[in-house]
Amino acid sequence: MNILEVNHLHVSFSTYGGTVEAVRGINLQLEKGETLAIVGESGCGKSVTANAIMRLIPQPPGRITDGSILFKGQNLVDQSERTMRHIRGRDISMIFQDPMTALNPTLTIGTQLMEGLKQHKAVSKEEARQKALDMLRLVGIPNPKERLTQYPHQFSGGMRQRVVIAMALICEPEILIADEPTTALDVTIQAQIIELFERIQRETGVAIILITHDLGVVAKVADRIAVMYAGQIIEKGTKRDIFYHAEHPYTLGLLKSVPRLDIKEARLTPIDGTPPDLFSPPKGCSFAPRCPYAMEVCHEVPPIQTELEQNHHVYCWLQDKRGKALMAQTATKK
Repeated sequence: MNILEVNHLHVSFSTYGGTVEAVRGINLQLEKGETLAIVGESGCGKSVTANAIMRLIPQPPGRITDGSILFKGQNLVDQSERTMRHIRGRDISMIFQDPMTALNPTLTIGTQLMEGLKQHKAVSKEEARQKALDMLRLVGIPNPKERLTQYPHQFSGGMRQRVVIAMALICEPEILIADEPTTALDVTIQAQIIELFERIQRETGVAIILITHDLGVVAKVADRIAVMYAGQIIEKGTKRDIFYHAEHPYTLGLLKSVPRLDIKEARLTPIDGTPPDLFSPPKGCSFAPRCPYAMEVCHEVPPIQTELEQNHHVYCWLQDKRGKALMAQTATKK
């Protein structure tokens, strides 16, 4: 059963140079208790999508121009800011990119942990303090009683990230959005944070949207993966579908750019070219100018969704029956 459905979502930003179409008609579904990873290079619209779900797009310059975001059947796009303040933190929580700046340096960890709990739950000060201690234990911070009275500068980067996770989970939300949760952390701490997510999901049953460009992280924790490019979802499927049966040239390019330790003398293959200008998006497939397999139709007409297998979908003319017919005709003429 889907707890969250994003349908045909469009988000744009008005600037002095024109209108940036940052998110262009994406569709996503999130089931209870699963982890959905959204992957793609910087600037493809991952964080904008997360902020749109939380209704945190600054207006102006940004606005949701089309689409719906259904949380348990309730369209968040139509809700007032007052209603959204009740939903944020209590029902849907978000871990922002940089734990170094996500915490207030002038307030103790305990004050920041208990703030959301006092706002959303009718609890006493002592109950809030006990819950804060429990959350610090859950995320693996030792000496929680002592740590509650300390300030962010007294914590390491990895411990600050754990505190931010505790803050997001303290009200027991049904959905947790983690935006680049392992950025700026060393490899050892990254592994600890990923293991923490797995354990928290087992113990709380929270559904997770993981936003990242790190395919190694995705391989460890994701149930399903959505690949974004130039503000659009270009392929989505299960972890096995994407890692072993990817069909979109961009997804294949991402996989080839991941270092392989299991293959001797493996070389990284970069994707040639640059992403399109979203002030004026391409008429056809956004990846066509960089795609080595692009046909004429790819530059002129946007591809529609093609279902390869159950739950594995791709937006690519190479997989469309009509595209395959065109390729066959071209091959015959040659």
